[in-house]
Amino acid sequence: MTSALADLSWADAERTAAGAGLLVIPVASTEQHGPHLPLSTDTDIAVALGDLFARRHNNVLLAPALAYGSSGEHADFAGTLSIGREALELVLVELVRSASASFSRVMLISSHGGNREAVLDAEERLRAEGREVRTFFPKWEGDSHAGRIETSLMLAIRPTAVRLELAAPGATAPLSELMPRLVREGVRRVSANGVLGDPAGSSAAEGRILLATAVAQMSALLADWEAEG
Repeated sequence: MTSALADLSWADAERTAAGAGLLVIPVASTEQHGPHLPLSTDTDIAVALGDLFARRHNNVLLAPALAYGSSGEHADFAGTLSIGREALELVLVELVRSASASFSRVMLISSHGGNREAVLDAEERLRAEGREVRTFFPKWEGDSHAGRIETSLMLAIRPTAVRLELAAPGATAPLSELMPRLVREGVRRVSANGVLGDPAGSSAAEGRILLATAVAQMSALLADWEAEG
């Protein structure tokens, strides 16, 4: 049976939920990722992680992705669509409340750094209500946006969507140094092409390793969660 919730009938979903089912919800964005990656990059990554994780475990279903997030820092680039922090938090709270009627546990996979505050605030509110919800933020060592890490991931996930001939470095300073200006001025003032890092050296092979690492981390999170009882 498919691991995608949207492909099931309500009766199929009910049977999975009855088996201590876990619903995984990708929380992502529609935002610029340089001239060489699609606006769907964060969503593609979150969905790929959720799909790999769901296929690895029984009684795990993958919900349709939430493809809009808090992306105001990218607003100066055409195509970026943002609903903001407060709206994202509210959407997640209501979405998990709804999911909790069917599923005993919900995991949120957030692949966009700008969503972090809203996702954590939503988790706190939901857990205070007694709901079984956890969040997972993939974290890979390296550059932070549209550089080698995300380009490698996309080469592994959707290679035909990557335009390597347009790949170029952007702002390459560590994110800790760039963050004050990013918050104050937005990404475009810091990096004209929207890249925070350097795509050079990216590969599908590296992307597959990065995916496997993150899925293993998700599995460890689930094991700890289940051990809590």
